Amino acid sequence: MKKASGQYTIRKVPASVDAALRAKARRQGKSLNAVALEALRTGAGVAEQVRHRDLDSFFGSWVPDEAADKALKDQRRIDPDLWA
Repeated sequence: MKKASGQYTIRKVPASVDAALRAKARRQGKSLNAVALEALRTGAGVAEQVRHRDLDSFFGSWVPDEAADKALKDQRRIDPDLWA
């Protein structure tokens, strides 16, 4: 991210916007400033892309496994007696 280029003073913020930003900051455990900057970035169309890496290690890791395929097939079988 680039270095901050200035400081803004924003006047006449509607009460509904103020309340929404403050509530979001509380929910996310962030500062009001951080949430307001995020909203400005998003509104200006320059929001940073968030990369979620929690499942990245699984991408491309599937290997064919007959035992797993059989187990999945067995789990997908419908037992007509349960639907009678």
